[in-house]
Amino acid sequence: MVEEQNGITSLDADREVCVEVDDLWKLFGAQAQRIVEDPELRMASKEEILQKTGCVVGLRNVSFEVRRGEFFVLMGLSGSGKSTLIRCIIRLAEPTIGRIIINGEDILAYDESRLSHLRRHTTGMVFQHFGLLPHRSVLDNAAYGLKVRGFPVEERYERARVFIEKVGLKGWEHHLPAALSGGMQQRVGIARALTGDPEILLLDEPFSGLDPLIRRQMQDDLMELQAELKKTLLFVTHDLHEALKVGDRIAIMRDGEIIQIGSPEEVITSPSDSYVRQFVQDASPTRVLTARTVMEQPPVLLYSWQGPKAALQILRDANVDSAFVVARRGRLLGMVTVEGLVRLIRSKGTFLKDALDADLTTCSADAVVEDLVPLVAASRYPVAVVDEEEHFLGEVYVSTIIASMIREQGEEEEAAPVESDGETGVSGEPRVYDEEPSSDEGTKEGAQQ
Repeated sequence: MVEEQNGITSLDADREVCVEVDDLWKLFGAQAQRIVEDPELRMASKEEILQKTGCVVGLRNVSFEVRRGEFFVLMGLSGSGKSTLIRCIIRLAEPTIGRIIINGEDILAYDESRLSHLRRHTTGMVFQHFGLLPHRSVLDNAAYGLKVRGFPVEERYERARVFIEKVGLKGWEHHLPAALSGGMQQRVGIARALTGDPEILLLDEPFSGLDPLIRRQMQDDLMELQAELKKTLLFVTHDLHEALKVGDRIAIMRDGEIIQIGSPEEVITSPSDSYVRQFVQDASPTRVLTARTVMEQPPVLLYSWQGPKAALQILRDANVDSAFVVARRGRLLGMVTVEGLVRLIRSKGTFLKDALDADLTTCSADAVVEDLVPLVAASRYPVAVVDEEEHFLGEVYVSTIIASMIREQGEEEEAAPVESDGETGVSGEPRVYDEEPSSDEGTKEGAQQ
């Protein structure tokens, strides 16, 4: 099952929930319990609570779910509560009240033994400041978690070497952390967390101390690892562009509360309030909007079983010079032009495949506009949007991108919700090609389109 919101396809809505946080509060101060038991204080502002009780609100009524295999980002400015939240999830900080359910069990009921087992076997943590043991080698640091769990030396080293290589540090196994750059040290931290094979990985601003170029490379590497290992990731950052790049969904926090949860596209195109709108106003839509969002349906679509004369007539009736050709169930075959059809007819050819132009550019539905621009600019024809099985979904060309950017800018200024554009395909819903029409039906359908 696929969930559609605002014309955007989200993660599988039926995917199993791995982490659930329900009505979580974290209050610092002697009167914390009084606040959660008093309805008026629960509704008071952060400043009022501090003034009346001397307590600081770390988290207030936080609730969300993370699906198995999801890359979930917690984002907010300094003091928003994101780091407090991620520490509460594995009880490095003790919540005041609420529920934290991991794999169906409320871990707030765990004793020290069960909590230690959770941290060692189910979860892994990557910190902002690396947390490496300076007197131990890269290999020993990566294998340290397995040493604590009692693994034999050879087995833990063997597993550590696998992940040291995956993070790009093969050949550095016997160096000390001091010999490594900041980015390399953070790679060791990630390798250490992955060596324990955790189901859930929590990363607390892991790249914030790195130079921009190294940071981008680390983001790319982490996304590649996630695509391969399919862990459940909870990732904390204050960098909007980083959140938009890596996250499947983003939770924006302010003053200990979650203000909005949504996909990167939803957060950018449909901010929930003025705070979020201001927060994301400098984000470039080209880094967020995807081909699925901006694609349109072509005015003409040809079918492989149509003859060249019928195809030529359809193009002339529609006053276009070219069209995509699809086979059964919409599998893209290529592009034909009027010129190519004329040559085919003169040579007495009968199959459209003999007129296909090989100069065709395709992209996936998830390709971001920033990557589409050079593709569109270099292509003679519109760029075809296809799925993993090469089924045709829509087309993208320069005016499509420009129109989409203008539309999103206008909607942002008006604070209006994103609307589906039905026939144009802006909603991201591909046309379905279930039936093979007869030659006459196909010709009529192509002419009508």
